[in-house]
Formats: sequence, C-alpha cells, structure tokens
Amino acid sequence: MTRVKICGCMRVADAVAAAEAGADFIGIIFAGSRRRVSPEEAALIAAAVGGVQREIEQQEPPPLHPGRFEGVDAWFQHGAEALDRLLARKRPLVVGVFEDQPIDEVNAVAEEAGLDLVQLSGGEPWSDCLLATRQAVKALRPRPGVSADALLATAEPGAALALMLDPSRGAGVAADRALARDVAARVPLWLAGGLSPDNVAATIREVRPWLVDVSSGVETDGAKDPAKIAAFVRAAKGVTV
Repeated sequence: MTRVKICGCMRVADAVAAAEAGADFIGIIFAGSRRRVSPEEAALIAAAVGGVQREIEQQEPPPLHPGRFEGVDAWFQHGAEALDRLLARKRPLVVGVFEDQPIDEVNAVAEEAGLDLVQLSGGEPWSDCLLATRQAVKALRPRPGVSADALLATAEPGAALALMLDPSRGAGVAADRALARDVAARVPLWLAGGLSPDNVAATIREVRPWLVDVSSGVETDGAKDPAKIAAFVRAAKGVTV
C-alpha cells in the first residue's frame, strides 16, 4: 500500500486531521514559504500526533554502511524498510522540511520542534544528510529531460534514507510522470507535485511510488481542508498495485 505524507501542516488541527485520516507522515515547513511555521508552533503540531519518540532513536540501529549495498537501488530499499520499522512504532511520523539552511540550524530546529525526520529540499550536498541528527529524506528537483539513470547517479548511498522527486515545492506543479515511473521502478520513490484527491489514484497506478506527498492539493483558500485530506488518503490507500 502506498504511504501518504500530508505536507505544509500549519496548525494542530491540520496534523490531527491528517492523523485521523490515516496519513503516514506529516510535513512541517521551515523553509521560505507561506506555510512556514516557527519551531515553537511546530512543537505544538508535533506533540499533537505524539511528538518525537526518544525510544525510537535509542532502539533503531544506525543505517548500515553503504559498502554492504550494491548501489543506490539496494540502499534506498534498505531505507524504505527502516522507515517501515519506524512507522510500525509511530504513525504519523513528523518530517521537518528545510531548504538550503545550515545543518546546525536544521539540527537545532529538529530538537526544539521534536521532529522525527528531516527533509532537505534545496541544493544541499548529500553529505549534509550525514550531519543531520535525524534520518533524512533528500528531495530533488530534476532538470528537464534528465533520465532516471542520470538522476540516480547523483545520489549517494549511505546518506539519506529516501529520495523524493518534487518539482513543485508546494505550488501544485506536476512531476514528469515518465521520469517518476522510471525512478520508481528502481527505488522506493517519494513523489510530490500536482497531486490531489482527483488524480492521486491514477498517478499511483501509473508511477507506483512508495509514497505520495501533497500540500496545495488538499487545501481550500490556502488552508488545509480536512475533507480533502481524508479524500486524498482514502484514494491513495485504495489503490492496489
């Protein structure tokens, strides 16, 4: 079953609606965006769905050395398995979204807000994922015409646990479906961009991502809409692939 992330939660009510609908992840934005929240506001949102789980950090083994994996395909499969183990203990997991911010700032916010994971969505080097005090997701904005092989050649096994394609940054811009399909055929892909309750099922059938990520597609007049959140989760999780 495809996992779901409801991103851009700005209020406690947004996170609660996502959790009640069955979302697997919620996203809180700390990058430059109209959806940006303060660490203090984020702490309240994270606490509403359980906050950071210290026992998870203590019990979950660190990522295995990338030398044990033959390339990015096996590495990201390992990452997906690790994330599923975390989801078995806590759902939804809280992801902090950052973009080109100093890693010390990312770590300080993650601690203050009680984040479970961090998502690096800018031009950060993959090595920043290794400096984060939370497991990391690396979001990429592919250049037009790039192939899946070329895109995955830029990934560094052993850094982020997951890879996201996100051409949108919350603006509702759809991803290149052919590219996404080719990437998802090789690695457990997080897919964002232009998704809504109306098109998510068809997208999942075509692309077969590990996770679908939505923000503007579940909003009405710029605010999260609980009915749209529920409809999105229901549509995504109703697909059998």
